Amino acid sequence: MHWQQILEVMQEGLLLVDANGTIKLVNKALEEITGYSREELVGASCAIFNCDACKRVRSDAQSAWCRLFEKRDFVRKRCHIMRKDGTYVHIQKTASVLYGDDGQPFGAVETMTDVSELDRKENELQQLSRLLDERTIFHGMVGRSAKMQNIFKLIEKAAQSDAPVFICGESGTGKELVARAIHELGPRSEEPFVQFNCAALNEALLESELFGHVKGAFTGAFRHRQGRFEAANGGDIFLDEIGDLPMSVQVKLLRVLETKTFERVGDNRQLSVDVRIITATNKYLPKLISEGLFREDLFYRINVIPIRLPALRERRDDIPLLADFFIQRLRSKSEKDIRGLSPMTLGMFMTYSWPGNVRELKSALEYAFVLADHGQIEPEHLPANIQVPVPTRGPTESVSAPSCPAEDDQKIQLINALRQAGGNKSQVARTLGINRVTVLNRMRKYGIDLKTVIQT
Repeated sequence: MHWQQILEVMQEGLLLVDANGTIKLVNKALEEITGYSREELVGASCAIFNCDACKRVRSDAQSAWCRLFEKRDFVRKRCHIMRKDGTYVHIQKTASVLYGDDGQPFGAVETMTDVSELDRKENELQQLSRLLDERTIFHGMVGRSAKMQNIFKLIEKAAQSDAPVFICGESGTGKELVARAIHELGPRSEEPFVQFNCAALNEALLESELFGHVKGAFTGAFRHRQGRFEAANGGDIFLDEIGDLPMSVQVKLLRVLETKTFERVGDNRQLSVDVRIITATNKYLPKLISEGLFREDLFYRINVIPIRLPALRERRDDIPLLADFFIQRLRSKSEKDIRGLSPMTLGMFMTYSWPGNVRELKSALEYAFVLADHGQIEPEHLPANIQVPVPTRGPTESVSAPSCPAEDDQKIQLINALRQAGGNKSQVARTLGINRVTVLNRMRKYGIDLKTVIQT
């Protein structure tokens, strides 16, 4: 009969059991999956497969030996069965009860699909994902752009040197992360890492905080105090906002750099210290030098290995990656089912200037997570200053850059195809001769909102 031929060409394994679990029929695919021959299976109990799912659902009820017959429902699940040689194979099982004309169950049919190859592919994808993470996430910094990849390489090389490192960049670009990465990658990683913000205290307290003081050195000095340099001995000290350091303290810092010695406030004994100095600022020190606010000789001493962090607007290709990174972290904390940015929101992100850089991006997403409940983050979920119209040019271009004619044509072609297909992305992919993922990527790239395109 034709149905027998159909069973034999099926890729899924199939078996038919009666109400007692006795196997009545199997196909060739099931023989290949299990390693048993048809003669060995027909007439045997379906328990021969030692399915771990069946173990969990077996019932002691008298009315039915298996809960499939007891509940009389449709079952689909992944489980493991034992092959004839004793090895296990991961399968996708589908089972359904068969009923007679009287409405009573007389057996069940099961299909088994070997998903071992899918498991292997999933493992490969996970390994690839981890590899991508290793390449794009570097000690808390996220970026796959050429500029950030070069920064990561420079950090690795700078970490192996003992020379002073000077990190410059706008506020919110991640200077603290760079300093910590240099410490963690360097030979002093097991020693202290001491961080100090030079703009946090006034001039009277700064010197004491950095170099310590002895009892009675000034009013309120009731006991000896260890300074940050002593605490960092053997390790690294990170002086953030070095541009705000008063001139009087700059002199002492210069001495530490040149002689590796210092004096506590109120003491004339010289103390030796072995520290690697890392400094950072968001100010332009040559301008401060010209204004007499920063010592030129100190600048040359700290600027041995300069690392300039690009502003976010200078590496716009990293914006989607950063957004996904922060969304995943926020989703794990809030447990909200927020899947990402809508195309319109991504377009706004790509055209916004981000004066607060990565820190502002993170804050904007935290704000959006408060307003959004699920789905995608829409423009109305963003802070008001980010809700700016998306320009007609590609969102990855800077505002001052001329539009590329080839990209303009590509965008117009995509919009027309979306309109003709009524928004069906698969149909658009076939029309343009590209895959569906490319369609989605181009929609994000050009900030194309599907609803707007269809309605216009």
